Amino acid sequence: MGITERKERQRAELREHILQVARDMVMKEGFDALSMRKLAEAVEYAPATLYLHFENRDAIARELCVRGFQELFAALEPAARVVEPVERLSRMTEAYLGFGLKQPETYRLIFMEDARLSEALFQDAKQGAGPQSFGVLVRVFEDLEAAGRTPEGTAPARLAEVFWAGLHGIVSLKLTCSGFQGAPAEVLGQTLVTSLVRPAPPPAKPARRSR
Repeated sequence: MGITERKERQRAELREHILQVARDMVMKEGFDALSMRKLAEAVEYAPATLYLHFENRDAIARELCVRGFQELFAALEPAARVVEPVERLSRMTEAYLGFGLKQPETYRLIFMEDARLSEALFQDAKQGAGPQSFGVLVRVFEDLEAAGRTPEGTAPARLAEVFWAGLHGIVSLKLTCSGFQGAPAEVLGQTLVTSLVRPAPPPAKPARRSR
């Protein structure tokens, strides 16, 4: 390995180390605890070194936000592979709520800190983590529509958006209003599923044979 390649690898490793320490800081102390000065102390480098890798604190936060959303997408993927669409929707509900409630600081960083942080999620309309995750939701409602299980006249994309808004609302409620003694998140999630999915149509009656 040449000198240039070695320096690039060391630079990439340091950048990754900075991000990992920043993530640990956010997970333990919350987003407000993240600062360039405090982060420099934690990684044992001068603050000027951090600025060689990241423009400012917000740049680090945006990177953590994108990675957090990628983790959310990864949490949804196993459920998205379920063939039967109603079961798939239920599994995706469980996966989303589980992620949000088990990783509250990551969820807050993605969706609840600053709307500007999540802009990068949707800049790539095809390969970005945001469009890919939303596409998973749209596909399940397309399959439900094909099975006659969605409200008539409502596009799958619109139902997917309502579904996402409902899941986000449940997580947000549980994270920000712990004093409210409402139903458990999993119960609210299944209520959301049943409210968006129509009962299965009755089986077609066999045609009567003419004598």
